[in-house]
Formats: sequence, C-alpha cells, structure tokens
Amino acid sequence: MNKQSLRSKDLKDLRLKNLKKLLKKHSGRSKGVLTVRGQGGRHKRYYREIDFKRDKFGVLGEVVALEYDPNRNVEIAAVKYADGEYRYILAPKGMRIGDKVGSGEKIEAKVGNAMRLKNITVGTLVHNVELSPGKGGQLGRSAGMALQLLAKEGDFAQLKMPSGEVRMVPLQSLATIGVLGNEDIRQRVLGKAGRSRHMGVKPTVRGVAQDPDSHPHGGGEGRSGIGRKRPMTKYGRPAVGKTRNRKKYSNRYIIKRRK
Repeated sequence: MNKQSLRSKDLKDLRLKNLKKLLKKHSGRSKGVLTVRGQGGRHKRYYREIDFKRDKFGVLGEVVALEYDPNRNVEIAAVKYADGEYRYILAPKGMRIGDKVGSGEKIEAKVGNAMRLKNITVGTLVHNVELSPGKGGQLGRSAGMALQLLAKEGDFAQLKMPSGEVRMVPLQSLATIGVLGNEDIRQRVLGKAGRSRHMGVKPTVRGVAQDPDSHPHGGGEGRSGIGRKRPMTKYGRPAVGKTRNRKKYSNRYIIKRRK
C-alpha cells in the first residue's frame, strides 16, 4: 500500500471524521446584540479537535494525512495510533505522510515527538509548550514559531520566545520537537476585499470619516483631525496609553522582556 492510497483510505474513516465539528457562526453577536464590530458572515467552517496535550504516552502513531485547517495558520497532521485511535496534531516543518510520531519519557528526540523539557537537550527548538504540566500546549502554536531551550536551572527551564523574551517554564512540561511550518503565510496577500469577507472580516471605517453621532472623531468641515487631545474609541473611552491593568500572575516567570 503506497502513501497516497493510505491517505485516501484513512480520510474516509469515520473515527477521523468525528474529530471535525461544524463551527457555529456568531457574526460578532451575542443573543442577537452586536458586541464585536468588524465581524460578519463567513464561509462554512469545520473545527478540528487538536491534541495540544500530546498525552498518549508510549503509543506510536503514523502520520496518515497533512491537512489545511481554516481555524489556524499552520497545517495539521492526522495521526493514526497503534491502538486505532486518530488524533490531529500541529504539523512541524519537515513532517511527511508515513512518519512515526509519539510522546513519552523515553522516546527519540526527533521532529514531531513530544517530550518533557527535562529530557530535551539544551539548544533544541520546540513548539506547543505547556505553561503548566498537563494543561496542554499554550506557547508556540502559530506558523513558523519555535522556542529555543536556553538552560535548565532547578525545577525550571529557560525558553527564548520568538519575540526575544526569555521565560521560565517547569521542566515537567511537555514540548514538541521542531519548528512549525507555513512560515510564508505572513507574506500572503489577500488580493481582494472578498477574501476577507469569506473569513468573516468586515471593512473598517476610520473614525474621522464618520459623522459625530457615530464616532467621537467624526464631524468637522473637510479633512479635519480628531478634534481632541487624545484618540478615543467609538464609545468615548481612551484608545492610547495605559487603558487597563495587564498585571498577570505568570509575569514573575519572565527573566528578560521582549522590550
């Protein structure tokens, strides 16, 4: 059986199809009331359940398909495990149909395998990293992303983010080896307004182009400025400067900030 026929057969498997569910459309509304401006109708879309936890320890799986996912900017891989279970995982660069992947304490450190940070060699590039052991990957999940393991000290590992920030993460946290693919997506040109509308993004109108009843920046004769000391939101609240308290509990684990 060649890889192409294997891919076609597995894509028709009901167990794989059960990982897809129709994603409801909200168009920026809650109970019929518009709560998020700029969102509108979009194309029909299915949500794929992604295995961010990678908690199937000691069971090897085979990559049977590489698929496009409309809900994220990276490709996903359909993995069929030895016990017959299917799961979707994020597809790192270099992954091919037929590759074997797995997760656990004693597993080879190769692309696509998930390991605890304590077992990964310093300098390795990883993605889908857990902030708390067992919670599932939260760091490094978008296209072209990778975190570098800089050091291990005590119960924590030091990871360098793509932004340059260095953060401490528990050594017991799981991380997946490799760099996520599809890094060229940031150079993508939509080409037309209709492409945005298919994705549910409506046009944005500048505040100064509106009338004064619709926006604080509106009104005035000709091309006028915002007409006040500081920019405001549509609802009259400050739009620049410190507008909310961003203090987080996890900030104490940041060693070096990105700025």
